[in-house]
Amino acid sequence: MNKIAPTKDEIKLLEPFAGLTLEHVHVPTTREEFAAATAEIKAAGIVGFDTESKPTFVVGDVSEGPHVVQFALHDKAYLFQLHRTEGLPFLLELLQSEEVIKVGFGLRSDRGNILAKLGVHFNAVVDLNTVFSKDGYHKEMGVRGAVALVFKQRFAKARHVTTSNWSQPQLTPQQMLYAANDSYAALKVLAALNLRREDLPIMGMSTPDGDA
Repeated sequence: MNKIAPTKDEIKLLEPFAGLTLEHVHVPTTREEFAAATAEIKAAGIVGFDTESKPTFVVGDVSEGPHVVQFALHDKAYLFQLHRTEGLPFLLELLQSEEVIKVGFGLRSDRGNILAKLGVHFNAVVDLNTVFSKDGYHKEMGVRGAVALVFKQRFAKARHVTTSNWSQPQLTPQQMLYAANDSYAALKVLAALNLRREDLPIMGMSTPDGDA
């Protein structure tokens, strides 16, 4: 029997999801800051993950994203901007790492975009849509549906921020909060599901059943 995710109308009635505030969102700019962020992310072991790309509005145009890559811990988030070349070695290390599990929604497409832009394989990935699909939800869940289902809360996504210019040198406070909480919500949903690490559907692991 197929399970049904909360509808948009049902979600509208819920209390808002309490995400990270701006003081807990960090955008590294120096090599030292990228190194410190990477050390924290690696120590965490499992992090929320997402990417943002400058949108395309013309049919046939191909996005040059991702332009921002987000990693969330339980009390903070780090936003890596790809135009900051000092951070690229650290970002590539994290993306390829099989020790750092990256958790998010709809990450299969991110794997292709990361390979196309950066030339590396995105390893140790858990797409939560796959987790909910295995549990009987046949319509793609997404972060809003999952937050509503698991926490009985409303995860707000402002379209004007979604479609904003993610390639600009300085992110706006609205962009920072949006990007951070996309990845943060994914980590919180995973924690609430209370799954064992060995039961996670991990893509991109060099194991016999990995999707490398």
